[in-house]
Amino acid sequence: MIPRRIGPSLALGLASAFLLGACGSSNGSATGNAAPAAPVTSATPAASDPAAATTAAGAGDASGPATTAAVLTRSAQGLGSIVTDDKGLTLYRYDKDQPNPSKWTCSGTCTKTWLPVIVPESVQASGVEKSLLGTVHRNGRTQLTLAGWPLYRYVGDTAAGQTNGQGKDQEWYAVTPSGQKSTATG
Repeated sequence: MIPRRIGPSLALGLASAFLLGACGSSNGSATGNAAPAAPVTSATPAASDPAAATTAAGAGDASGPATTAAVLTRSAQGLGSIVTDDKGLTLYRYDKDQPNPSKWTCSGTCTKTWLPVIVPESVQASGVEKSLLGTVHRNGRTQLTLAGWPLYRYVGDTAAGQTNGQGKDQEWYAVTPSGQKSTATG
């Protein structure tokens, strides 16, 4: 037999757990997930050495978002100039996201393959116009944007310079320094 005061407490506890779980599962489809641009500092080419850049939590993995403290412009075979993180990993944009206002739509299972690029308060930039960099709120974190487009890494890129996510599902593209999708071939 359950004493009378435990029954209501148990029900209240379960309801609270359910509501708290629902609060943390935003998919970005609601308005108001845009954030003002994060402070961004420009790096000189010498200061933007990927080995010198620090990250807040490492490169990330399939279990969570990827973190970076710098973005760089690199040349990729067949794609021209693209943007990479401080480890040389290609950054991508998703055609279903929105640039103005910045809005992400990749959530849930999608983020197991496409890791949102989470940034600290300031980001170093080399070869990317710092005025084009910004952020969007993502479940209590700050995701990097370029020309308003939220940025991601592809789990299939395991080494610097790889562009295995280019053109996936005709929706994912390496991002150029101006925020456009890379469509160059050859």
